[in-house]
Amino acid sequence: MKSNMTSPFSQNGVPTLAILGAGSRGGRYGEYVAEHPEVGKVVAVAEPREPQRTATARLHGIPEANVFADERDLLAQPRLADAVIIATTERRHEWAAVRAAELGYHILIEKPMASTVEECIRITNAARDNKVLLTVCHVLRYAPFYRKVKELLDEGRIGDLCAVQYLEGIAWWHYAHAFVRGNFANEARSSFLLLAKCCHDTDMLRWWVGKPCRRVASFGHLKHFRAENKPAQAADRCLDCVLADGDCPYSAKTFYFDRLRQGMWGWPLAVVVDEFTESALEAALRTGPYGKCVYACDNDVMDSQHVALEFDGNVSVSLTLSAFTPHGRRVRLMGSRGYLEGDGKILRWLDFLSGEEQTYDVNREVEDAAGGHGGGDSGLMRAFLAALQAGNADLIATGPEVSLESHLIAFAAERARREGRVVDLHEMGKGRWK
Repeated sequence: MKSNMTSPFSQNGVPTLAILGAGSRGGRYGEYVAEHPEVGKVVAVAEPREPQRTATARLHGIPEANVFADERDLLAQPRLADAVIIATTERRHEWAAVRAAELGYHILIEKPMASTVEECIRITNAARDNKVLLTVCHVLRYAPFYRKVKELLDEGRIGDLCAVQYLEGIAWWHYAHAFVRGNFANEARSSFLLLAKCCHDTDMLRWWVGKPCRRVASFGHLKHFRAENKPAQAADRCLDCVLADGDCPYSAKTFYFDRLRQGMWGWPLAVVVDEFTESALEAALRTGPYGKCVYACDNDVMDSQHVALEFDGNVSVSLTLSAFTPHGRRVRLMGSRGYLEGDGKILRWLDFLSGEEQTYDVNREVEDAAGGHGGGDSGLMRAFLAALQAGNADLIATGPEVSLESHLIAFAAERARREGRVVDLHEMGKGRWK
C-alpha cells in the first residue's frame, strides 16, 4: 500500500529527520544516518542532557536554531523535518507521538510504544487519522537470525508449527544495570518488565506463529533483588563495600571499571558517564544510581517471569524471561515434521522424515548481522528510510496494527500475572481503536 508520504523537507533527495532523545537508542539511530548520508539527514534534535545534545548537533551539523533541550519546544515549532525519531523514555512517548502526527511528521518510535493500553491506542489512532507512517522499533523482525526462522517456517520445513519454547536471557549484569539500578527499574518511572524488555519477543512470537493470540496466563516474581537479601556486611554503595572486589556478581565497581579499562565505552558504560575517565566514573558511582547496591535500590519489576500463550490453530507457546542467565535469546520451535532451535546466531534444523540435520550459521551467511540486535537496528533504519524515500508503507514490517497487537499480548500477560487468571485477548482494548 502506498501512503501519502510527501517529503517537502528532503535535502539532496533524501528524507530529513528530527531526533527526540539522543541517548543510547536515539543516538544509535542517528549514527546510522550519519554513516549513510545517501539515505537520510538529521536536521533537528531535542535532548535534555547537554553533552549528548551537543555531540548530536555536532555529528550532524544541526543549526543552533534546531537544537532543543525539551521535545515539547521542538514540537512547538512548525514542522522541521519529514520524520521524527522518538527515543525518549516511554512515559514521554504518547504526547510526543500524537503531537508529531498532528504536525505531519512520519514517526519512528522506540519500543515500547507507551506504558498503557490507552496510550498505545491513542498513538496508533493519531497516526491513522493524520495519515503518517508509524514504525515501531521491534528491531528483531529486521535481524537476519529471526528472519531466517520465519523463512524456514514459511517454507514448511518443520510442517505445522505446534509449540514454541522461547527464553529471553536478560543476563545478570544487564538486569542489574537496567532493571535494578537503571531507567527501567521502577514501574512508575517506566513500565513493567515484560513490556519494557519483551514486547520485542511477543512481537516475534506473533510473527512466527502467523496467527492471533487467543489467551494468556503468567507467573512472575521479584525474587532476589530485595532488601532482605542484602548481605549483612554489604554497604549501600559498591565503592564502600567489602564485597565489591570479587565477592559479589553484581558489583558496580567491578563491572563498570572493567569496561572502562578495556575501552568498552559504548552501552552500558555510556549510560553512566559522559567522560570516560576513572575520576568521572568514580564520581558517578559515588553519587548516581549506578553505584548503588542492588539490594538497596527502589526497583520493583520482576526478575523472573513465565508466560503461557495459546494462539489460533492450537499453537502453544511458553515465554520465559530471567535475570539469572547468560545474555541472549534461546528458541525451540516444534513442528509436525521437524524441529528448529537456535541462540540468535546459530540455527539448527532437524527433519523427522529423513533424519537430516542442517546447521545455519546465520550471521556468517549475511552481510548485515553486525551491530545492535544482531543487525536488527541497521535493518530497521534501512527499511524506515527506504519507506520514506519510496512513499511506500509496505516496506515496513512493524507498522501500527501489528505492533499494537504485540503490545496488547504483553499487557494481557501482565494482567494475567497480577490477577492470577487466564486472560482472553479480546478483553484488551476491544472497541477502542479504529
